[in-house]
Amino acid sequence: MKLPFEMQEFTRINLDTTINSGQVFLWDKIDGVWYGVNGTEILRVRQNPFEIISSQKKPSDFFRQDDNIEKILNEINKDNLVRSAVKRFPGLRLLRQDPFQCYISFICSSNSSIQNIKQMLKRLCHKFGKETYFEGREFFTFPDAEKLTNTHVKDLLSCGLGFRAKYVKEAARAAYSGSIEFDFLKKIDYNSAKQDLKEIYGIGNKVADCILLFSLEKLEAFPIDIWTQRILQKYYSKKFSGLAEKSLTEKNYESIHKKILEYFGQYAGYSQQFLFKMERDLNKRNWL
Repeated sequence: MKLPFEMQEFTRINLDTTINSGQVFLWDKIDGVWYGVNGTEILRVRQNPFEIISSQKKPSDFFRQDDNIEKILNEINKDNLVRSAVKRFPGLRLLRQDPFQCYISFICSSNSSIQNIKQMLKRLCHKFGKETYFEGREFFTFPDAEKLTNTHVKDLLSCGLGFRAKYVKEAARAAYSGSIEFDFLKKIDYNSAKQDLKEIYGIGNKVADCILLFSLEKLEAFPIDIWTQRILQKYYSKKFSGLAEKSLTEKNYESIHKKILEYFGQYAGYSQQFLFKMERDLNKRNWL
């Protein structure tokens, strides 16, 4: 069943909607233009006309411009709720982020607000990233795995990471040593990649799914956090049992995800993003 509205508005990327959807944290809007840190590069993105400029002077597919968004939106069109969310947020896209930055960012996201995550990551960049000037403005790139591996935990604590500092240290070490190889994770199947990520200290189901969805090409990933659990309980309790638990067990999370994938299909991650954006906006939660 095709979506019953004109597709042009929905295939055009909406920067404000996409950047303010909980996928990224190191972005700021300055004089109507978005600037963001993506690993070792700084991106400058303008809405009208749509334009992406990288500090490294290379093409960028950060906004997944190659996605067949018309096909994706038609495939996730399973019910009135998804249809309403898509109509409410035309131009919302998933992002293709630098894997190491995404990996560390979502480890830092545990039990924290978007604003707090942003501040933690900004301090990490300022303290351990490289200072760079782009279009006359000062930025700090995201620190690499080697830098964070060789950093003392107390220095990570000084960035406000709290209990996450040890997680970040171990995760950086795994990436630097080659225990985690992002290019390899992109190539293997979703379940295998998820299991590899969960071997890392501090990474559970939700964080693993965020990393897989936003940086490792696993569009079937459907991160279940407090917001998505609330959405599923509120609107889909008859379809997905076991949602009443305050904290989902490992077995229950996997069981629910399997049912979600059967229902929403191979682009379940897009469904999640539309529903997540809608629920947070309805509850007037802050973004960047």
